Amino acid sequence: MPFFRDVVGQDEAKRLLLGCAHDGKMPHALLFAGKLGTGKLPLALALSRYLLCQHPDPEDACGKCPACKMMDRLAHPDLHFVFPIVKRKGGKDTVCDEYLSQWREMLERNAYVTLQQWMEKIDAGNQQPQIYVRESDEIQRKLSLKSSQGGYKVMLVWLPEKMNVECANKLLKLLEEPPAKTVFLLVSEQPEQLLATIVSRTQRINLHPLEDADIVRFLQERCGLVEEDAHDIAHRSAGSLIKALENIQLSDENKLCFELFVSLMRQAYSRDIRGLKSWSEQVAGMGRERQKNLLEYCQRMTRENFVNNFHRKEMVYMNAEEEHFAVRFSPFINERNIFQIMALLGEAQAHIEQNVNPKMVFFDMALKMIIEMKQR
Repeated sequence: MPFFRDVVGQDEAKRLLLGCAHDGKMPHALLFAGKLGTGKLPLALALSRYLLCQHPDPEDACGKCPACKMMDRLAHPDLHFVFPIVKRKGGKDTVCDEYLSQWREMLERNAYVTLQQWMEKIDAGNQQPQIYVRESDEIQRKLSLKSSQGGYKVMLVWLPEKMNVECANKLLKLLEEPPAKTVFLLVSEQPEQLLATIVSRTQRINLHPLEDADIVRFLQERCGLVEEDAHDIAHRSAGSLIKALENIQLSDENKLCFELFVSLMRQAYSRDIRGLKSWSEQVAGMGRERQKNLLEYCQRMTRENFVNNFHRKEMVYMNAEEEHFAVRFSPFINERNIFQIMALLGEAQAHIEQNVNPKMVFFDMALKMIIEMKQR
């Protein structure tokens, strides 16, 4: 359970939050927004610890009081969590408390996490994660209780954009008339998908990509990397600590995305219709969250290969394996097809998010990619 000192970078946001707490002007609802790996969830957890600490120091929680000891185990009775989940067997709406042990176990290891890691943790399979309407009743019930320790009650909602519409509307009512001494912390990667009325009732904290120097320091102090390797990885991570950690050792998920990207492009160039059909069927069986991750990865790699043509190494953010492939592949991504390829991938991502049949989406995209790969 992180302290403020454990959150990498984001010094301006820390000062703002500490100032609100010191002045007794903590907003009843905060929206932490930013890209993957900027530290939104760790910062929200650190603020939760600080607000619930019984003897906070000027710049951080004390770490010694009974409240801090409970926070070490993520078991403080006045801290409540909401996060995307999948339904248990039986079909009825599930609530987050049914996954609380896995949630605590994940965060105790590392607070810099992705939705994909969480889905793997709870064995979600191909199910789409959601925050179900029944959760809004749980939120209401928990916040109607008196504070156990006589101070703040904190409701931390991770990825509120995953709320279904009915749940979001019920949360809006709570934000309009919040219980006394209650703080909502909404941690979002896609705030544009939230109801505008919810966003308008929060104070937004925008977290910017991390400075390379902050990532370098973390990689040297926490991961034991030598300075040269730390600088190389920080540069390729584009301000994301999660990407930096993945770049230390390419994750299985990233390896799969890379292999699928290479396969798609090679088969499209060689006009291997049968191979593209097999590729589409493989991807269609992966589950929608992983499909979306793959399409985001393909868009990133398309951009990186286009930029690689300018021979400006400082502008390229690829690992060694990706760079090796780019040596021969980059010339095929040029000003004649870059926009069309990005549009193809973006359209496929939109269709997957709309639950269109994935076999149709990926095979159609793969066939159209044949035409674009010939635009040299």
